[in-house]
Amino acid sequence: MPNFVKMKKELLYEGKAKRIWSTDDHSLVIQEFKDDATAFNGLKKDQIKNKGVLNTGISSAIFEYLIAHGIPTHFVKALSENEMLVKRVEIIKVEVVIRNIAAGSLVKKFGFAEGEELKFPLVEYYLKSDELGDPLFSLEHILTLELATKDEMEKIHSLALKINELMQKFWFDRGIDLVDFKLEFGRAANGEIILADEISPDTCRLWDLHTGEKMDKDRFRFDMGKVEEAYAEISRRVKIHN
Repeated sequence: MPNFVKMKKELLYEGKAKRIWSTDDHSLVIQEFKDDATAFNGLKKDQIKNKGVLNTGISSAIFEYLIAHGIPTHFVKALSENEMLVKRVEIIKVEVVIRNIAAGSLVKKFGFAEGEELKFPLVEYYLKSDELGDPLFSLEHILTLELATKDEMEKIHSLALKINELMQKFWFDRGIDLVDFKLEFGRAANGEIILADEISPDTCRLWDLHTGEKMDKDRFRFDMGKVEEAYAEISRRVKIHN
């Protein structure tokens, strides 16, 4: 495969945590991870040292694990410390959140006790819109807004639950409880629904299985300190078992 790092061309998109670059192959893009960190829909901003490098390694390992277990993803290969080559997809503007243990908005808005184990995984949909604050919405909203078809959402729901099952085992084997996490999906060139974006401490709530210590972006959100150390520990545990 050609060296696509040297073939990075046009900046297609820059988000809060990543940049997307075109390559000479229209079907492939480069996903570059930044050290920038945001919370509360961009109201809180800073940088976390080495976050881009750590999240690239963590996400790459997770995508490889999921692909090995039959999950279709956009991941092709890691290119550098903070870049990966991925398939170009049309992102579906539905953020899918899977919850296994009560935390965050589930506690604040619905009265669950933090740390309460849910009877079954809860799948939620959020409109991917910074301008509107990423509101929680329903399948009917998604269909009315024509963001995806009913068949596509059935596929997304099924994939999300399968990914959750795989990720719970992945993290448990590394001494971590997967509390909840966010997924994004896209349409590949052939129309197939595939997993995109990233899976990292930026997009997951990860608690140490034995101490309950938070090892994710909540440390940044709530000024808990030792953010880089938590990300580095997650990276270390991922690498040990790979």
